[in-house]
Amino acid sequence: MKAYGIIIAVLINLFTIATSQAQTNTKTHGKMKLNAGIVTNKISETKDFYVKNLGFGITFENEFYLLLHTPNHESEISFLLPDHPSQQPLFHKPFQGQGMYVTIEVDDVDKVYKDLKEKGVPIKIDIRNEPWGDRHFAIQDPNGIGIDIVKYSPGQQN
Repeated sequence: MKAYGIIIAVLINLFTIATSQAQTNTKTHGKMKLNAGIVTNKISETKDFYVKNLGFGITFENEFYLLLHTPNHESEISFLLPDHPSQQPLFHKPFQGQGMYVTIEVDDVDKVYKDLKEKGVPIKIDIRNEPWGDRHFAIQDPNGIGIDIVKYSPGQQN
């Protein structure tokens, strides 16, 4: 009985430390929201692709910048024309079409797969189940960005 008390005390102590660290990080950095941005000449094609095929909405756009949001408004992705004079040199060079992917988590991956196939969107990796439990497939946007569309599931136990 005494051993259980010690274990419970250790667990409470670990929880208290973890909670304290999380609160410290929140206080130090405040709330964070990630928005990936891609520098590209293909703003129009990109807009059409995400809006027509994936149901994204337009949060903001002007002649050199496009900010899109997922249908549920939980996430955003932005696109910026290269070499725009309003932007600092760090944001001038265009993405070269390799070495980047995004993951879109969905409730019904089979429905999204069927919908995209019916729209004629080329499937780059066919739908499949992974040993760790995920079911997913992949497409590619006009910029060469791989889009992994996934339904996360717990892995099967042996």
